[in-house]
Order: sequence, then C-alpha cells, then structure tokens
Amino acid sequence: MHVLIIGAAGMIGRKLTERLLKERKLRGQPIEKLTLQDIVQPQEPRDKPFEIETRAGDLSVPGEAGALVADNPDVIFHLAAIVSGEAEADFEKGYRINFDGTRFLFDAIRARKYMPRVVFTSSIAVYGAPFNGPVKDDFHLTPLTSYGTQKAIGELLLADYTRRGFFDGIGLRLPTICVRPGKPNKAASGFYSSIIREPLAGQEAILPVPDTIRHGHASPRSAVGFLIHAANIDGAKLGPRRNLAMPSVSVTVAEQIEALKRVAGENVASRIKRVPDPVIAAIVTDWAEEVEAKRARELGFEVEKTFDDIIRVHIEDELGGKIVN
Repeated sequence: MHVLIIGAAGMIGRKLTERLLKERKLRGQPIEKLTLQDIVQPQEPRDKPFEIETRAGDLSVPGEAGALVADNPDVIFHLAAIVSGEAEADFEKGYRINFDGTRFLFDAIRARKYMPRVVFTSSIAVYGAPFNGPVKDDFHLTPLTSYGTQKAIGELLLADYTRRGFFDGIGLRLPTICVRPGKPNKAASGFYSSIIREPLAGQEAILPVPDTIRHGHASPRSAVGFLIHAANIDGAKLGPRRNLAMPSVSVTVAEQIEALKRVAGENVASRIKRVPDPVIAAIVTDWAEEVEAKRARELGFEVEKTFDDIIRVHIEDELGGKIVN
C-alpha cells in the first residue's frame, strides 16, 4: 500500500501522517510507502516504520502532479488548498491553486490508467445563503465566495472522473476545524479557533464577529477520522453522489464562549476582546449555520457530541492537559 498526502505540511496533513504512522495500515493493507508533498518541504518523521518520501512542489505547476503519481499510489489524500480569506483576497492565486492544481492532479491520475482511491477535502463553503434551517444532503450548491466556488468545481470534477472510471473518488465537505493548533492562518474562519486557543494559552484573542453567529465545527482529531474513514469506505455504498457533508457541532459564538467558561473558567474566557471586522463578518454570515450530514452519519462518519468535547480534545492533544489560568 502506497499512500500519497498532498498538503502534508499543513495541520491536518501532519496529523493524518501521525495517525498513519501509528496505525501502519489502510484499507486493510499494511502501508509500505508514504509520500508527503506540499509547497514547502514536509518534515520527515523520526519514526519510519515503512519507506517515507518527502517532496516540495507546486501542484499548479505542469508536471508536478504527474511526478507525484508516477508510481501509482493506491490512496491519494488531496488536502492542498488556498484557504477562504486568501482565496477571496487573491483571485488569481485561489483559482491557480484550488482549481488548476486539482485539475492537473485528476488528469495526471487519468493518464496513468489505474484506479486509486482519491480523498478530496472540500468545504461547506460550497453552500450559500439563503438558508432555511439546517442544510440537508440535497441542498443545491450556490457558493458566495471564490473559495467555495473553487471547491464546488473540484467536487464536480471528482464526481465526473469517478463516473468515467478514472479513479475512485470521495469528497468531504469539511466544517470549520476547531480548535486548530499553532499560528493563525488566513482563513476567514480562523477566529473560531483563536478565541479558544489563545485564551487557553494565556493570551488575548480577537473576536471580529457578533456573538450570535452560528457555525458548525469539528476537531482536528475528527477531521483525521473523516479522512481515514473516507479512505476505507466501500465506494459502492456511495453511488454516484460522491461528495458528502461531514457531521459537525453547530453552536453560536456565544455558546463557544460559554463552553470555554465551563471547561477552563471565567478568567480564561475574559481574554477574548471584541474588535468588529465587517469584512470577516460578511464572509461568515453567508456560511451555513448547521449541516444535517445525515448521509455521512449513516455511513459511519463521527464527530464530537458537544463543543465542550472539542475544547477538551484541544487541551488533551495540544496542551498536555494543562491550561494557563
């Protein structure tokens, strides 16, 4: 079993790598080789239970995708993307990375004439207002950002290439992943993590949107679980509808803060400072507040029960169980 992770230097890519190194198998087969690729050189793991190759390259540059699939990896995780805020700010870069890069990858696989499992990370940004209650599985795609549009195009390509027998694809519409460890990225949703991560570390956090904003979340641990389950699932169970909304925990910003108070105390939550940003507020206001994800749940995809659980996962996985009070 040869596994390729594109976008391996990112947070989810690193955590997926750690999980594969721990489990050492995928789709019921032992992993023999793991290839890690990103725009920057991914860090080579110290533990090497099998062959590991790292590679730096731009997927949107002709030839890079062909080189990545030259030896026919069995499972390909396509995680690489320009995130929402950056894709909105830089139109050309967003389409080059999120659209051209994806198309080059899919065409490179098609040229190899073999049948890998391709797991593509999409986003709930493919949905757009107006909403009337929770988003159901048959909700139409009307993205209202360039990022959402680019992801929707990727979903359509994945479904068509799978239909044509070029590969066996599954697309995951990820909710906002929270709490993201490390430094903030350029995603418009970054504050959802910041208002939890920074206070827990003893730092001030900026809240740019009203407390009433509601959104769906899943922990990084759950996100990796989604990817592993997507790699293992029987494609026959999916049928022609190859793109799935992932389950999430839907809460308002106010409910996030209340959960932080319950888990870590009033002193920690008091480190959140409200500084309105109308640009960020306008972006996230058009995102789905709640996604039903009935199909995904029936297919075995799992997420935390409460936002308190999501905070505890962050404390456990990233802070060694310790909070700065």
